[in-house]
Amino acid sequence: MLLKDIQFLDDATRPAIPALPGITEAQKRPGQHLRMIHDHLRENMEVLGRLIERAAAGEATPDQVRAETADLVMVSNYRRFGTLCGQYCQFVHGHHSIEDQMIFPSIAAKGPAFKAIADRLQAEHVIVHQLLEQLIDALIRLSEAPGRSNFDDAVSVFRALEKVLLSHLGYEEEAIGDALGYFDIGV
Repeated sequence: MLLKDIQFLDDATRPAIPALPGITEAQKRPGQHLRMIHDHLRENMEVLGRLIERAAAGEATPDQVRAETADLVMVSNYRRFGTLCGQYCQFVHGHHSIEDQMIFPSIAAKGPAFKAIADRLQAEHVIVHQLLEQLIDALIRLSEAPGRSNFDDAVSVFRALEKVLLSHLGYEEEAIGDALGYFDIGV
């Protein structure tokens, strides 16, 4: 199976989130900004997931898929800049690179608890990127040889990515969202 080398996330192994006493509404704003960025990823995953379900059930025609995805951020990026998967992966990669190189080191410097969180989030980025690469490979195989088996493989990888990415985004927001403003770390 395509996913045999992917290590799935276990919430029980994630570092605990330290309390930040006296956090103000103003200090919560950078975390809210982070959530808004993540919401674009969530939105696209939800729409694609619904379309996959309908396509698998034979309820979505190619024209319906085109119409329903026309306004997705990643589709408009595709039209402007290149392949759909390439652009989505580029967005996720760019977002994670900024976090890995700028935000996580700043968070990690705030103490052992935050270092453990930053290390975990970086490790989760590796898993997300492995799944993105596997999804691209599965979609290429599907486009080259349409058929039930390749469709099922692509759906399987998409569902794994969806589960991992949504879990990662939620944990990241909870773990560092408030800390960004509390420690005055720019997003």
